[in-house]
Amino acid sequence: MGNPLRGYRTSCLSFVRESVFFCLLLNHLVLSCCDDIERGVLMSDDAIFSSCSGSMRKPNETMRLLVTTFIGVVFGFFLGVSFPTVSLTKMNLPSSLFPSIDLTYIEDKYSGLSTQALLDAFSSLRGIKRSSTQVYPQNETEIWVPTNPRGAERLPPGIIASESDFYLRRLWGLPSEDLTTKPRYLVTFTVGFDQKKNIDAAVKKFSENFTIVLFHYDGRASEWEELEWSKQAIHVSVQKQTKWWYAKRFLHPDIVAPYEYIFMWDEDLGVEHFDAEEYIKLVRKHGLEISQPGLEPNKGLTWQMTMRRGDSEVHKDTVEKPGWCTDPHLPPCAAFVEIMATVLSRDAWRCVWHMIQNDLVHGWGLDFALRKCVEPAHEKIGVVDAQWIVHQGIPSLGNQGKAESGKAPWEGVRERCRREWRMFQDRMTSAEKAYFEAMGIDPANSTAR
Repeated sequence: MGNPLRGYRTSCLSFVRESVFFCLLLNHLVLSCCDDIERGVLMSDDAIFSSCSGSMRKPNETMRLLVTTFIGVVFGFFLGVSFPTVSLTKMNLPSSLFPSIDLTYIEDKYSGLSTQALLDAFSSLRGIKRSSTQVYPQNETEIWVPTNPRGAERLPPGIIASESDFYLRRLWGLPSEDLTTKPRYLVTFTVGFDQKKNIDAAVKKFSENFTIVLFHYDGRASEWEELEWSKQAIHVSVQKQTKWWYAKRFLHPDIVAPYEYIFMWDEDLGVEHFDAEEYIKLVRKHGLEISQPGLEPNKGLTWQMTMRRGDSEVHKDTVEKPGWCTDPHLPPCAAFVEIMATVLSRDAWRCVWHMIQNDLVHGWGLDFALRKCVEPAHEKIGVVDAQWIVHQGIPSLGNQGKAESGKAPWEGVRERCRREWRMFQDRMTSAEKAYFEAMGIDPANSTAR
């Protein structure tokens, strides 16, 4: 990057040379004229001045030099501003005004001096003043685009690739020929190898329109290679981690942006009565942004809202136990699905991902807060009855815990789940309260409940 003061110094020097040039010229003219006048006066009245001319000449010359210097600077400035360029050899001035000046010599000697240099100096000064008010001073060859993603402001917008995907590509050939198809949907399973048969059956319910991602919490990812579909799946292996830990770190909204719907499923789900393509048709038909398949009512059921109904395609509300619902449009009577088999639209997931807390790995409490990401929640969150599943309730991940103080591994895991639920609720309450107070709104009168 060039020195921004270089042009400033050059312009200043040009301005000084211009002023000095005109000052010298005018000084010479004035001195010549004054000398002529003085000589005439002295000759006509020699008797009067003969006695004192010697004592007055030096003060007169000093004052005359100061005055002519000042006049020369002022004259040079206004002359420079008035004319874009000045060539003294082309000025039609009476020769009597320049009795002893060689104009060609003067202009050759100060060939770098012109009124254009003066104008350039002022232009440079104005430019420096303007650039000093900018946050990022730069020259014409630099790039700074504030609307680019954070950290990419120095890149031209046309080169930025802010989103990605899980599409598998070749190591050879043309990139444009890598993909014969682009899956429109994504399904993730958090798995241990002991549930291989269950996952194998589940994956076969999803067509080629789905990208398959397996999160391995037991570190045995390589043992899945015997399944043909596994060779095209994405495998992420980190031991003793949960679905929501993986989701926060590997399913950023910009990574899964190509997928219209994201299925985030546990490993202990029976799918005999489920078809993924038909499920998506019903989700679109009923305008659901967040959903889950209905659960078999005779096994693994916690909430009335998620129980499958045999007389409908989709339901969006229910009647719970007395006192459980303060509002028929709020969880768990409406705007509610569980987190075991959640299906989210691309837009809903972008919101939910930001709501997932980095240190709360079990996701307990999210099901009651999902409604904050769609509006109106009681219309856009629902349960698909026509495509239903069975929750087998296998505590496989719970067994990944650690036995402490005489408690079984799964007991420690369950205790952590409950603690995280309380922590998440407290954080949400505090965050909403802080927001409303900052906005000057009484939380009691807000619509966020």
